[in-house]
Amino acid sequence: MSEPTKEELLARIAELEKQSGSRPKGTLEFRVGEKGGVSVYGLGRFPVTLYYEQWVRLLDKSSDLRAFLEENKHRLKLKNAE
Repeated sequence: MSEPTKEELLARIAELEKQSGSRPKGTLEFRVGEKGGVSVYGLGRFPVTLYYEQWVRLLDKSSDLRAFLEENKHRLKLKNAE
């Protein structure tokens, strides 16, 4: 098997970049990282990564977080102001 040419490598890179950008905008994606953390992609520019116990603690407080957000909505910067 021969080594790929520069042009073949560039074509492969372009193909992989196309595939990586194929996630529909606004969708969330979950991945497990090398160190065992769970990352959520699609919330912003960078992923949000927490470990299992942290996700469970956060999810256990989801109703408190929703209430807090509603109470402070007038102080928060909203992307789509209603």
